[in-house]
Amino acid sequence: MSNSPVYGGQAQLEGVMFGGKEHTVTAIRRNDDSIDYYHFKKVQKPILQKLKKIPFVRGVVALIESAGLGSRHMQFAGDRFDVTPGEEEDHKEEGSKLQMILGVALVGILSFLFGKFAFTLIPVFIADFFSKWIEGKTGQILLESGIKLLLLLAYLYFISLTPLIKRVFQYHGAEHKVINCYEAGLDITVKNVQAQSRLHYRCGSSFILFTVFVGMFLYFFVPTDPLWLRILDRILLIPVVLGISFEVLQATNACRNIPVLRFLGYPGLWLQLLTTREPKDDQVEVAIASFNMLRQVEQQPEIAATLNHD
Repeated sequence: MSNSPVYGGQAQLEGVMFGGKEHTVTAIRRNDDSIDYYHFKKVQKPILQKLKKIPFVRGVVALIESAGLGSRHMQFAGDRFDVTPGEEEDHKEEGSKLQMILGVALVGILSFLFGKFAFTLIPVFIADFFSKWIEGKTGQILLESGIKLLLLLAYLYFISLTPLIKRVFQYHGAEHKVINCYEAGLDITVKNVQAQSRLHYRCGSSFILFTVFVGMFLYFFVPTDPLWLRILDRILLIPVVLGISFEVLQATNACRNIPVLRFLGYPGLWLQLLTTREPKDDQVEVAIASFNMLRQVEQQPEIAATLNHD
């Protein structure tokens, strides 16, 4: 499968989105048990395509693009998954004023950036609070990184207890299983897909974990005192941490079939034990439907006109 197209995906509310080089497709299970589709064609801007070829820069571009793209698909799923077909307009909630002014994609990007800032800075303040007891640069950086890791694990664990997020994590598992089945060169059937692992080296969950370790390493090269400078350094290093973490993710994926090096990706896979759940057959059916529709659209672009789209 080395010369085959590379696909990625995202779990949605009662569905899965898959994306290729030019197209993205989401399939969701409606409340009447039917499957509905949404298609969005990626905007191929020359400047973005050039940036995506630059190591350490391409990761930041890909992440911001993914956040905006994912928001479009999430809104589609959120507007329709629990609404009876034909009654969408009667039940469709009005978007917030911010969404109407800025657009769904931009709101998704802003949400991603806000979350990254909060996740980066909250541990700084907590670690600084304990600076009287844990002094020195090394101790503070280790404490800050430990707090960041604990916050990440606690957040993922507690949201996974909610029924809605648990189902999203099941669809996340279904997404990984479909990709693993495809990359194994097997026929994409429910039986074959269910036999695959729900973990994948290229998952965004692994990327999030890598940002913790990459950030810890980089922080040793910048001051921790005074506090204002520490905060400034953390903010300025965000794109650097994201860029390096993306390259680490790509490297661990490239090494996953090398016995001596495949363990480098294990921490990310362990985190996926929190962010994925074993899917049911009907959830796998939705994931397969999404992937097959994406492949059809790639082969016959005119099919996209028959799907829901912007």
